[in-house]
Amino acid sequence: MEYRELGRTGVNVSALTLGTMTFGEQNTEAEGHAQMDYAVDSGINIFDAAEIYPIPPKPETQGRTEEVIGTWLATRKNRDKVLVATKVAGRSTTIDWLRHKPATLSRQSPAQILEAVDKSLARLKTDYIDLYQLHWPDRPMRIFEGLEYVRLPGDAHPIHDILSTLGKLVADGKVRFIGLSNETPWGVMTYLRLAEQHGLPRRPRSRTPSTSSTGHSRWVCRRFSIRSR
Repeated sequence: MEYRELGRTGVNVSALTLGTMTFGEQNTEAEGHAQMDYAVDSGINIFDAAEIYPIPPKPETQGRTEEVIGTWLATRKNRDKVLVATKVAGRSTTIDWLRHKPATLSRQSPAQILEAVDKSLARLKTDYIDLYQLHWPDRPMRIFEGLEYVRLPGDAHPIHDILSTLGKLVADGKVRFIGLSNETPWGVMTYLRLAEQHGLPRRPRSRTPSTSSTGHSRWVCRRFSIRSR
């Protein structure tokens, strides 16, 4: 297995990441455990998840993927051998079942991010997340519906506030590194600029933009991916 540094972190990750979005829906817990065993035996040391997984996202199954990873970590007792990446959901006009308050539409407000990370930690049965990513932006924009950028009307939480909240999670030891997913070049540039200006956490640099099966390598579009068969 080939290993590469995760941005400027000094941490080496495998060139392949195990995607887990099928755990808890298309794959049972036992099958998920078997896949993680096989991945580690093959030299893979990073798993990628999200709070909305498994796919397709729905309230009856939400969080099961992280739960499957959590039971694997608890039984294998090898938390120090793997890096766990997961993601907080972005702005949605339909997903209103992620938070404790009923009918709360998903956004990246400080309160929702803090609630999301605590729930992920509980499901993963760990006290820290190696790579915590914004699954898609809080800004109103078309996501997962084609390659063309379309600007939509509506407000957004300031990127500085989002980045400051992520910085708090790093300072509190709940998160080691932060990352972006399904973000535009403008968004990546703005996060980097504000991080430099205000001394806030900087996202690990993307290593292979076209192979977006790895959580930290998503750049602009996830349409082109490497998937296991």
